[in-house]
Amino acid sequence: MAERDKDKPFDLAAFAGHRREGGLSRIEIAAGVLSVTWLGLSGALLASADGVPGTGGGALGTAVTVLALTLPVGLIWVVAQGARSARVLRQESARLQATVDSLRQAYLAQQQGAGMDVRPSMEKRIDDLARAQRETQDAIATFATRRDRAVEIAEVQVPQSLSTKALPRASAPRTAPPAPPSKTPPDDQPRLALGTVPEDSVRPLSTEEFVRALNFPEDTSDRAGFRALRRALEDRTASKLVRSAQDILTLLSEEGIYMDDLHPDRARPEIWRRFAQGERGLPVSALGGVRDRSCLALTAARMKKDPIFRDVAHHFLRQFDRVLVEFEAAASDQELNDLAETRTARAFMLLGRVTGMFG
Repeated sequence: MAERDKDKPFDLAAFAGHRREGGLSRIEIAAGVLSVTWLGLSGALLASADGVPGTGGGALGTAVTVLALTLPVGLIWVVAQGARSARVLRQESARLQATVDSLRQAYLAQQQGAGMDVRPSMEKRIDDLARAQRETQDAIATFATRRDRAVEIAEVQVPQSLSTKALPRASAPRTAPPAPPSKTPPDDQPRLALGTVPEDSVRPLSTEEFVRALNFPEDTSDRAGFRALRRALEDRTASKLVRSAQDILTLLSEEGIYMDDLHPDRARPEIWRRFAQGERGLPVSALGGVRDRSCLALTAARMKKDPIFRDVAHHFLRQFDRVLVEFEAAASDQELNDLAETRTARAFMLLGRVTGMFG
């Protein structure tokens, strides 16, 4: 449709000036007929009579006769000109309305054509950027996790192997007595020097690292953010929330919704605690502090028409609710405030407001 509108020549007739119609109009013809009729009747009356009763000769009689003849003719032409002016005004009004309609249609056609040309390319570019960002973050987190774990294993296991299998010294005799056999029975499966470290030996995730991971790295140079994200992905509980948050943030970015653009009203820590303890409705309505109407409308529309987005959103809300219950029990008020400032918490506030979780 936009292509047809572009190829269609623009009609300039609506902008052309008013051209005066040639010849006489019906109004002028009628006025002329009435004038001639009146003059004919008056002339016949004066010619057939010796004089007009009530009028004498002289200047006064002549003046009265002229007024009697010309005054009705003047009134006829005044009425005719008024009718003609009214007709011209109606024509100008119709022409002005046609001009406005032409301008509106041209503007709408231009906007539709621009939208059809730009929107697909922009959506594709945004999708490619979001996909590339997600793949890059996963690759960085996976690579860094494997590398740090290998370093930790090497630091822990290599000294043990050196202590049990020390190199012989040059001054030591070659006929040294063998070491006494160990009294402990050997394991069925010997541990390798570079084996896998059990989960029990992994350092627990600190509150600061957890909050930083939920905010995600600021940019590629945010080493502390990537380190915290890597540590959170190693934690069994936090990794579920981090991955679900990453999924929902990616889907929201497809609609042009970014958490850095949201500035929700800050809720007090006791409101977060009441929500974590199971309270719902009006008492915790302050958590729905997102006021951006466009973001709320876009998110609500996506929730209705996209079942995949709806499932991912509800899964994220459940994960955040479950982790918040554990986090609130040991967190201070300042730590709750820090959590509320993260991108993950803003996504929770946005989706909670859309789904009616906060009343």
